[in-house]
Amino acid sequence: MKTIIEKANVLIESLPYIRKFSGKTFVIKYGGAAMVDENLKDAFAQDIVLLNFIGIKPVIVHGGGPKINRIMEKMGKKPTFVHGQRVTDEETIDIVEMVLGGLINKQIVSLINSHGGLAIGLSGKDGNLIKAGRKVIKKISPETGVPEIIDLGLVGEVEKINPRILTAIEESGFIPVIAPISAGQKSKTLNINADYVAGSIASALKAEKLILLTDVEGIKDKKNELIPALNIKKIKSLMSNNTISGGMLPKVQACRNAIEKDVKKTHIIDGRVPHALLLEIFTEEGIGTEIVK
Repeated sequence: MKTIIEKANVLIESLPYIRKFSGKTFVIKYGGAAMVDENLKDAFAQDIVLLNFIGIKPVIVHGGGPKINRIMEKMGKKPTFVHGQRVTDEETIDIVEMVLGGLINKQIVSLINSHGGLAIGLSGKDGNLIKAGRKVIKKISPETGVPEIIDLGLVGEVEKINPRILTAIEESGFIPVIAPISAGQKSKTLNINADYVAGSIASALKAEKLILLTDVEGIKDKKNELIPALNIKKIKSLMSNNTISGGMLPKVQACRNAIEKDVKKTHIIDGRVPHALLLEIFTEEGIGTEIVK
């Protein structure tokens, strides 16, 4: 009887959040171990279907870096990253589009549908969802102290989101699953960081939440302790002293950009925890790091 009562208490605790978030859009960036481990994949799909059934509108943007890396290595190509972003040449972009837009996207769609959801796979090319241009980044040369332009190749930067296709899909009760690729000038395929795509889509849809799944507990301080909550001002400080660096940079920048464009809350959570989404959304304690304005 005690166990049954505890289950009831869990449901009661979630009730205010269900009431608050019903009808709201959540943009979820799906990546890391949650895309690899079979149990975690099932748990993620179950979470998404549950959110959809109780009236929350999930929009999924997925990565797929580890799978791309493995296929590149099988083909004799070494993956290269600058500031957490993949350097992408002509041969690599074909691999990226094949893996993200074909293999991984359809696997996620099938998994959600197998758990009773109705998911539809898209890329940034569909319905002109993502307008993108070539991304250029600058790095200070240690020898001269002068900024140098780094060519990332066929890497894109979101210029504009056209949310019409997503709005139509959501209104029909379907769950969009988006691969972060788009067409740039002269229809050249561009690989775009999934964190940035998720942040841009959250802003365009005026989402209630942006949630990024990753392979760490959240943002940590210099003592390696989890920071449960941050605001934009504190983020800038942590970036300037290199507490936030490497692969965490795109995630934090995506969150900051989304918050500045009226997304109410953003979250970086540990996707290695089963049902991480439900724990973050429907419990008072939550998990990971919450970033607010």
